[in-house]
Order: sequence, then structure tokens, then C-alpha cells
Amino acid sequence: MNKLVLLILLFLFAGLTFSQQRDLNFYLEQAKKTSPLINKNKNDTKIVNLDMQQTERILKSPVISLESNLLFAPIIAYDKSPSTFDVASDGSNSYTGYDLGITNGGQYQAYVSLKQPLLAKMNLKPYSYKSDISRKQNDNSTTMTIHEMEQLVGYQYILCLKSKLQIKNGGIILKQLDDQLNIMHKLVENAVYKQSDLMLLEIEKQNVQVTNKSFEDDYKANLFDLNLLCGIKDSVPADIKEIKLSILPDKTTESNFLMSYKLDSLGILADQSIGELKYKPQLNAFANAGYNATGIPTFDRFGFSFGLNFSWTLYDGNQRKLEREKSTVNISTLQFEKEHFKTQREINKDKIRSQLKSLDERGIILENQLNQYDKLYKVYSDELSHGLISVMDFKNLLKDITSKKQDFLLLNMEKQLLVNSFNYWNY
Repeated sequence: MNKLVLLILLFLFAGLTFSQQRDLNFYLEQAKKTSPLINKNKNDTKIVNLDMQQTERILKSPVISLESNLLFAPIIAYDKSPSTFDVASDGSNSYTGYDLGITNGGQYQAYVSLKQPLLAKMNLKPYSYKSDISRKQNDNSTTMTIHEMEQLVGYQYILCLKSKLQIKNGGIILKQLDDQLNIMHKLVENAVYKQSDLMLLEIEKQNVQVTNKSFEDDYKANLFDLNLLCGIKDSVPADIKEIKLSILPDKTTESNFLMSYKLDSLGILADQSIGELKYKPQLNAFANAGYNATGIPTFDRFGFSFGLNFSWTLYDGNQRKLEREKSTVNISTLQFEKEHFKTQREINKDKIRSQLKSLDERGIILENQLNQYDKLYKVYSDELSHGLISVMDFKNLLKDITSKKQDFLLLNMEKQLLVNSFNYWNY
């Protein structure tokens, strides 16, 4: 009865040690939710929309302002005797002070002014195009960030899975050793084997337990790194599900990696279009109303005025041509980088294909060896139970089997990592 209670407690403890099972998709979704880069791209798009609204209002909406100017230009007049100090002269031939034709005695202004652009639609189009390109760049950046996450999270997930499967393999070896130890105890009691033979197997079991403990520590460390990547604050080890990634078919359309080069080129052209707005005719209407006088202020100088302001840059030292040449050079740089990346991408894909082919060939050999080892293990187990072989031979066989299983597991994990890398480049 006590043993049954102990088993139940152990079962409950095991259930508390690991939280619910989690798959790769869970971690990818968590990474998307907590990614600062994705959040930044979303906010950058909001800023682009706000900038566009601000630009639209600058180009379309009138600017109404309250303006005031007060200028005194006093003189010392010598026309009269004695000389007088005039704050605003009504005319003098002999004086000390600014030229009356320039100052008019002063300036006294207080009015409301309005300025209205009249060619807003023509000027707004390049800004609207630039805004659209910026939104697409942010969306593309989000798409590529998610793709980067798929590779990084997938890589770390496979490392966790490797540690988990190593623990599983170690558990199988421990089960085999326990079975043989039970048999050995009876054989030692019947003097078929010596006590030292039993101790050899017990020491081997301890070695496997120590190795398994290191695999458990690796699993926890890798899982913490996975949680770190995905922004998951969870100190309880999760039980991750096994996966088997497969190679995605080659894209028939242009790689998504190349979209950023295209958008960057369009962004350069959009900036150039905005820069060339200063070479187009500019027409503004203006009006003001209020007080405007050059003499001593009086209340009969209230009024209003209105008119048009036109400007058109005709020549500025061929700066327009230089800006276009700079845009052409920048686009040429992007095109060169694009072609270089395409070459790198194909080389990486070919390299991974070659590595996968080699791993498949090695995997077939290892799988055949493991099948032979399984048959040999059954033979050795039978012979050990009848005292026909030495414990050292059986111990060495277990070591060989453990080593081969480890090699086979690592090979499969390496294949998964390569498939994960191939799918990254084949995007």
C-alpha cells in the first residue's frame, strides 16, 4: 500500500514538474506578440500616416496668423531753432537720423494675415506616393522579421528537442540496465556471476544517470533561451512536442528577400520626386486686415489687402541634375547588392542540399547498424541470463549502442537544423 501511495505522489510530482505541452507554433506566436521590432514597425506606420496628414494640411490648409511690427526711427531736426527731437518726422531737410525715404518715420502694424497654397494637389502627389512606399517598407520589414523569427525560434526549438530526445534515449538505456540488474542479482545469488560483475553494471547505470542529468540541465538551459527569444516569463520547464520539418518547394516567383531592394529603390525615386517640387511653379494667395501705418499712429489707418505670390526656380547651378545622378548611383548600389544576395542565396541552398544528401547516406548506414545492434543486444541478453558471456562484453555492447543512438539522434537533429536553414533561404 505504501508503494502505491509513493507511486501516486511521484506521478503527481512529475505532472507538476512540467507544464502543459507546447509546440513550435506556440512559441512562434508568442515571439510575434512580444517582438519589439514588430511593435516598432506598427508604430512607424502610424507615424507615416500622421506625417501624411500633417503634410496634407500644410499643403492644403490656409495659415492664419496674428502679426505685429513696431518700428521707431527718430531724428534730430535742425530746421527749427532750437533743434528738436522728432519721434516721427513729417518732413525735414536738415537732420541727423535714418533717411526718411527708407523709414517713413517708422512703422506701426497689427493685423491678421492669411496664406493659402493654390497648387496643393500637384505638390501633394509625390508626398502621398512616398507615404505609400514607407508603409509598404514597414509591412515588408514586419514580414521579414517574422521570417527571421521562424528561423531563430525553430533553431532553438530543435536544440531543446535534441536534449529531450537525449533524455529519452538515456531512459531507454536505464530501463535495459535495470532489467539486466534484476537478472544479475539472481545470477550472483546462484554463483553464476561474481559480485564484481554486478558492481560493474551498477557503475555503468550510474554513468548513464550522470549523463542523463547533464541532458536534463541542457534541456532546461535551452528552454530558458527559447523563452528568452519569445519573451515568455516561465520558470516551469515545458514539455515540447516533437516535430519533423520538411523542405519547402522552391519558389516559382521572385524571392521575398528581394522585395526590400525593390522598395528601397522606389523610396529613392520618391525622395527625388519630393526634392524636385522646388523646381515647379509655386502659387499662393495672401490677405491681411488690420492696422498699417508709417506715421504717428492714428485710428484712420485700418484696412485690408490681398494678392497673389508666384515663384518658380529657373536655375540653381544644375543642382537638380546632381540630385538625379545621386539617385541613379544609389539605385545602382542597391541593384549590385541585390545580385550579390541572389548569388549568396543560391550558394547557401546548394550547400544545404549537398549536406542533406550526405546526412541521408550516413543515416541509412547508422540505421542499419542500430538494427544489427538490436539483434545483437537480444543475443547478448539471452547469453547473459545463462551466464555465457562476460559482463564486461555486455557493458561494452551497451556503450556502443548508446554511442550509436547518440550519433543517429544528432544526425537527425542536424538534418532538422539544415531543413530549418534551407526553408529560411528558400523564402
